[in-house]
Amino acid sequence: MTVVEDRPATAEAPRPKRPNRLWALLRNSWRQLTSMRTALVLLFLLAVAAVPGSIFPQRGVNRERVAEYFTNNPKLAPALDRFFAFDVYASPWFAAIYLLLFTSLVGCVLPRVREHARALTAVPPQAPKRMERLPHHESGIRRPEDPAAAAAEIAKTLRRNRWRTRARETPEGWTVSAEKGFLKETGNLFFHIAMLGVLIGVGFGHWYGWHANRLLVEGQDQGFCSALPQFDESVLGPRVEAGDLPVFCMRMTDFESTFQTTGQPKSFEASVDVSEEGGDYRQRRFTVNDPLRLDGATINLIGQGYAPVLRFTDRFGAQQTATVPFLPTDLMMTSEGVVQFPDVNVDPNGERDPKLQMGFEGVFLPTGGTDGSALSQFPAEDNPVLYLSAYRGDLGLDSGKPGSVYALNREKIADGDLQKISGERPYVLRPGEKWTLDDGTTLEFVGTQRFATLSIRHDPTKVSLLIGSIVGLIGLMLSLYVHRRRVWFRVLPALPADGEPAGGSVIESGGLPRTDYPGFGDEFAALTRQIQEGKR
Repeated sequence: MTVVEDRPATAEAPRPKRPNRLWALLRNSWRQLTSMRTALVLLFLLAVAAVPGSIFPQRGVNRERVAEYFTNNPKLAPALDRFFAFDVYASPWFAAIYLLLFTSLVGCVLPRVREHARALTAVPPQAPKRMERLPHHESGIRRPEDPAAAAAEIAKTLRRNRWRTRARETPEGWTVSAEKGFLKETGNLFFHIAMLGVLIGVGFGHWYGWHANRLLVEGQDQGFCSALPQFDESVLGPRVEAGDLPVFCMRMTDFESTFQTTGQPKSFEASVDVSEEGGDYRQRRFTVNDPLRLDGATINLIGQGYAPVLRFTDRFGAQQTATVPFLPTDLMMTSEGVVQFPDVNVDPNGERDPKLQMGFEGVFLPTGGTDGSALSQFPAEDNPVLYLSAYRGDLGLDSGKPGSVYALNREKIADGDLQKISGERPYVLRPGEKWTLDDGTTLEFVGTQRFATLSIRHDPTKVSLLIGSIVGLIGLMLSLYVHRRRVWFRVLPALPADGEPAGGSVIESGGLPRTDYPGFGDEFAALTRQIQEGKR
């Protein structure tokens, strides 16, 4: 016989809800990204990522130096270019680090601002029951007042010393809680908010800013105006158009430079005539550390050099004069350059033979030596010497292909379309001397003009960047030199001891530094002594 046991019906226990793995991954990734450790790592990576921008020439700053690097390193340069080594600050990996750092700072700062706001409005916590366990402790302090009056005097003394204070009455007596050093977290937040402001300013500066370079030769007929075709190179922000550029024209009338006895530059000063918005020309002067400030543009002097003036007389007696900058290659201003005369040897009938074009390349020494070496001995123009080699043929300027104005077309030389006619050794010229070539044509070294390399920039956020840097520095100083600390005082009625009558108060004190603060012991001892002696 089978016995069936009756059991009450029970509902099936609910299964535990399985966590959403995607949500958990996103949440943990966000927490990791917005942690202070990640922000510091990203800041370090941003600094490391900016290093190649100072090692390799950048297209946005000097395209000629980039082209020169490709010429000198034909195998390495293309490999580096694939990793944006010549466009570091416009590379996707630099932008990724930049955006991650910005996101990390936002996610890190906003919760801390909220928590700090709560801390600023919160009252100091109640005194712990066992103050003898605190790092700093003092007991047996006696005051003649009753506990309420003594607590009021302690609170007044603490407030006078800029402590945030709260006195509380307890069943045993009174307690006074005080804390100080909230400016540490305030400074820390100021630093991070300022860093966010700098990042935002850099971004807006990239959008609405622009910069250009111009090599300006001394002379009334060598000026330029603020039009894109007249800049040697220019980069406009994504939100800037050519019509947004300020309208000005400039020509350099004088350039003065001084050097130390070792050849190190001592001072550069350029004198220019500037016309703004079509007005009259006015004379202005500026130096390396004192840029020329126009409405909407700042012009910095970043380099200087020499431009030889050469006059070529062709076989038909026609003359052409060229003033060509030679680029310095060392600190002593040894300079290399190319002079091209594509429109010479044109017969009176107007027929132009491209095989009779003339090109000269060589080295200019502002101070030539006595040993005949092609190296300048001093950057000032004490003994100018020009070493030139002559080429005749097709310069390749009519092919439509872009080329450098500082070098002859090597493909034409290799193909034989441009032939060297001056022999193996370069010809030496000094100012005022002439060189007669094999066909009777002449080249005269007339003299030199100075040139200045100008960097023209407009950064609409430079004031905000300055303010952000100052605020960040102030915040950093506060976070380093201000320390969080708390002190507590428990005031109890005094009991008779050692024959003394009852009355007055006995005080126990304790202190706790919230951060590493070696000087807190001395501060706590001085504060306790002040309370004990009743100083006001």
